[in-house]
Amino acid sequence: MQKLNKEKSFLEKTIQEYESFQQRVDDAQVLLEMSLEAQDEATFKEAKMEVLALERLGRELELKRVLSGELDANGTYLTINSGAGGTESCDWASMLMRMYLRYAEKHGYATEILEMTEGEGAGIKSVTVHIQGPYAYGYLNAESGVHRLVRISPFDSNARRHTSFASVFAWAEVDDDIKIDLKMEEVKVDTYRAGGAGGQHVNKTDSAVRMTHIPTGIVVQCQNERSQIQNRERAIKMLKAALYEKELEARNKEKENLESQKMANEWGSQIRSYVMHPYHMVKDHRTDYETSQVEDVMDGDLEGFIMAFLKSKMTLASSSAGV
Repeated sequence: MQKLNKEKSFLEKTIQEYESFQQRVDDAQVLLEMSLEAQDEATFKEAKMEVLALERLGRELELKRVLSGELDANGTYLTINSGAGGTESCDWASMLMRMYLRYAEKHGYATEILEMTEGEGAGIKSVTVHIQGPYAYGYLNAESGVHRLVRISPFDSNARRHTSFASVFAWAEVDDDIKIDLKMEEVKVDTYRAGGAGGQHVNKTDSAVRMTHIPTGIVVQCQNERSQIQNRERAIKMLKAALYEKELEARNKEKENLESQKMANEWGSQIRSYVMHPYHMVKDHRTDYETSQVEDVMDGDLEGFIMAFLKSKMTLASSSAGV
């Protein structure tokens, strides 16, 4: 019953969003006609601003339309791991973290860093971010894969061009009412002292928790809470979410399953390339969507890439179904 009520509330909200959008479109059209008839420049500017706002809202609604997965409307856990490239890749991982935090901020999502391991020279080796908000998982699942950066290294005194890799993986936050068969005897639990920034308490006690699910090899970590008990509870919830997603992927027999998304962080496996030298270009190799506005992308402007991925996914699903 609780699940049905949640689905009912979700559908009602969706209908309301579309009806509100249609009403605003109608109002904008009337306003535009009035401004043209009266030759009123101020009213015309007001109508133009509303049209631009409706274009952005329309793109958001279009994204929601192609999100039909069971967990697409949920929050997400996002992990970033530096790959081949040493300090360069650690710096690249930190740049990606900022990109996703900026994306979340622009969409009004709440973010929380659950675990972060800093790099030896700069940047981060790994980070897990909890992102809460409508469709956070549906959108950011499009980012799972290896991201490749080409630039002039700020760490190279000879100003040579370097290539760096980092992997991103998203999995959905699951509700407490979803039952996951998690046997703790199949889970290896390690506690350790968190390093880097995080407060005096975090650095003085072995409060951080790492859990490894032995049958699947899934690993989750949490060091954000002040006590080991709290970190353990958060880690269990994260592990259940990861196991549930794996179960859904097996049930749906998706071509791009968990293991294929976690490709090696090296040449030939990237889903997207970010080129900052000798030219400026960001290109997604799955959809061929590209833009020269690299700075905007690194500041969290990912809508074009996400939309292209979701549309291609919807087209593939329709083709597979013989539609």
